[in-house]
Amino acid sequence: MTSSSAATEEAPAGTRPPRPRKIFLLIGTVLAAALAVGLFTGVGTHSSSPGRPQVGDQAPDFSLPRLGGAGTVGTPGTGGGNGTPAVLLFFGNWCPQCHAELPPLAAAVRAQQRQGGPLAKVAVIGVDSLDHRSDALAFTRSSGVTFPVAFDPVAAVTNGLYYFPADPEAVFIGRDGRITAVRYGPLSPAAFTRLEQRLVSS
Repeated sequence: MTSSSAATEEAPAGTRPPRPRKIFLLIGTVLAAALAVGLFTGVGTHSSSPGRPQVGDQAPDFSLPRLGGAGTVGTPGTGGGNGTPAVLLFFGNWCPQCHAELPPLAAAVRAQQRQGGPLAKVAVIGVDSLDHRSDALAFTRSSGVTFPVAFDPVAAVTNGLYYFPADPEAVFIGRDGRITAVRYGPLSPAAFTRLEQRLVSS
């Protein structure tokens, strides 16, 4: 005999027995709805992790070995402070979206360098994460990258400083070293140039 049957038999005549199952069902429905709202409102957004740099924050300093060359690459030494605006492009050979994104961006940077002007003064810095060095070199060379690339094999900067869960990502840093924009996911050359123009005019 179930507890609900016992409750029905023991209830005084003329009264309706309590329905605990309905109460629990109502509570469960409310909780499920709240969870669903939380999940669906989170889709397509990037909630802030504790310590994740945000727009307006000072960009964290870092220094990593230079991919395909001697010395180091980072901020603010190579850009993003000391009066030099910078863009950090995060990518990796393992990332399918990066293979589509990087060649057009590399071509846009080369064109800016040839043309001169304010955009040619922006320090574009790549950060290649979670790759073997040989794979990273092959990927950047085949993509036509000519700007300096920092080698981040254990994602010490990508995950450790910026809390990025995956590539590609882009961070725009003003002359004063403060972050002016963060872009998640693939970035078109047009959007890249537009954000650079905003960067140099700020």
